[in-house]
Amino acid sequence: MSEAVLQTDEPKVDEQEFEMSSDPIDSVWEDDDDFEVPPPKPFFEEKPERVPAKKDWYILKVQVNREDTIKKDLERRIAVSGLKEFFGEILVPSEKVTEIRGDKKKIVKKKLYPGYIMIFMEVYDDTWFLVRETSGVGDFTGAQGKPTPMLPHEVERILKLEQEGPEKAPELKLGYKVGQEVKVKEGPFETLEGVVDSIDYTSGRVTVIISIFGRSTPVELEYWQIEIASK
Repeated sequence: MSEAVLQTDEPKVDEQEFEMSSDPIDSVWEDDDDFEVPPPKPFFEEKPERVPAKKDWYILKVQVNREDTIKKDLERRIAVSGLKEFFGEILVPSEKVTEIRGDKKKIVKKKLYPGYIMIFMEVYDDTWFLVRETSGVGDFTGAQGKPTPMLPHEVERILKLEQEGPEKAPELKLGYKVGQEVKVKEGPFETLEGVVDSIDYTSGRVTVIISIFGRSTPVELEYWQIEIASK
């Protein structure tokens, strides 16, 4: 019995020998002038590093009665922005004054320019945008929307008022002045009227010329003991 021979329908493929190059891979790419691989591009475009330059004082228009709040908001935004080196002090211009509230004398800080704050900074695109995008900020002062630095003598005057300490007594602001007719509202001379002769702004005492028994008599009173005489 003869052995069965298995036959298939697939054609017979002649084996061929392929000769492989012995050159290194890098040299193959270098020798191929028709194939150039461009260098990879960064995911984000790199910006040139900016070096802090000269700072100046500028004035910002802000919402009235929100000056202190806006100042704090600006300070917080600058702290987390990565631009802190381009900013300096932020100031709400004010002065110390003595005011009469009831029967007491109090030292208070009074805003010099309600609706404005000062900022020491270098102005360029990023810092300008940070400031302008802060809630409550209107714009920088300047011609045609361009921030204009403050003049040196303006800055010096305002900073001097800010730096004045308790050793320099602030000016006592009263509702009357020398030569004005006033009425005593408290004390042994209550209801009597007279004329202000002098005012000691340091001690808060006022000398009033009052007619007593038909005779003009200087009487020293506390500033809160008198008021303008009604006409």
